[in-house]
Amino acid sequence: MTTTAPTFDTSNSLTDHDNLTTNRLRVVFAGTPEFAAISLAALINQQEALNIEVVAVYTQPDRKAGRGQKLSASAVKEVALANDIAVEQPVTFKKSSAEGLAARQTLRTYQPDVMIVAAYGLILPIGVLETPTHGCLNIHASLLPRWRGAAPIHRALLAGDDETGITIMQMDKGLDTGDMLYKVSANIASDDTAASLHDKMAALGATAISTVLKDLAAYKAQAIAQDDSQANYAEKLIKSEGEVDWSQPAAAIERQIRGLTPWPGAYTFLAGQRVKVLASLPLNTLQQTNEPAGTVISVGRKAILVACGKESETESLATTLAITHLQFAGGKPMTAEQVCHGNQLNDGDQFTSESK
Repeated sequence: MTTTAPTFDTSNSLTDHDNLTTNRLRVVFAGTPEFAAISLAALINQQEALNIEVVAVYTQPDRKAGRGQKLSASAVKEVALANDIAVEQPVTFKKSSAEGLAARQTLRTYQPDVMIVAAYGLILPIGVLETPTHGCLNIHASLLPRWRGAAPIHRALLAGDDETGITIMQMDKGLDTGDMLYKVSANIASDDTAASLHDKMAALGATAISTVLKDLAAYKAQAIAQDDSQANYAEKLIKSEGEVDWSQPAAAIERQIRGLTPWPGAYTFLAGQRVKVLASLPLNTLQQTNEPAGTVISVGRKAILVACGKESETESLATTLAITHLQFAGGKPMTAEQVCHGNQLNDGDQFTSESK
């Protein structure tokens, strides 16, 4: 893990620095899922050390969840309530609506010095971004400008990136386009899934925002503009992205499985029935085949070997993928050994797309 931090020239920020260190920073936190809750909990626990006070928390309205469809509070709201911090759940900040105007006024009453935003899920208009004295800082799970948008963790895995990280960014009216105050990187392990990488980035994000708040004026003074030419858009995931195209090389399918775990999950079809592909072994380039893509070459106790596409058009043989965990329709997750002892999958079976 490496940290990228600016070398500070504090000659132009002494006034701001003195104000920040003399008075405790009034922090408003905005976020919704577990990723954000980790940072919120860290800030609450370090209020004295960081010379801050978390005065309010903003999060998405409660949503219906589970089989009973009961209203469920967000992970961020649960942390806030457990620490007796005021919770606000506006549906909009748009000044064109009465609700939006009221939400803006409520925010002003908290007199925030800075607003920390992490996976909030609600658009913040420029009027909101300019309300806190020091604006809004975003905890973004990518080494900007590499992946801007809703799903940077997943897109990094799907693209086969070797590293990712956290960027603390000064928010502006663009989508993750603001100046960068601080970046910290981390390697992506060969067995990382979206779930494991999420947890790493959540912990890293909490550390990064704490670092910035220790000396906010200095980090703001040395903020760096993003190079837009290096930016990629991390589109929000959709369920259909989970369907495996076996004509793709095994390396791409292996990344798909890891990048879409736990949601939406990779899946294929066997005789018209959906089969979830839960996990596979790292790619073995020595295992090649001339079988058609999607063919189950062997059902073994350690892995289920499946034919995939060629790595390139110049290759004579195609790649293979060794699947270790599957889940058949209506069943529980199974290991390759459990599948081997059953009769739901046999050598020579064909995985297909839904349309076939």
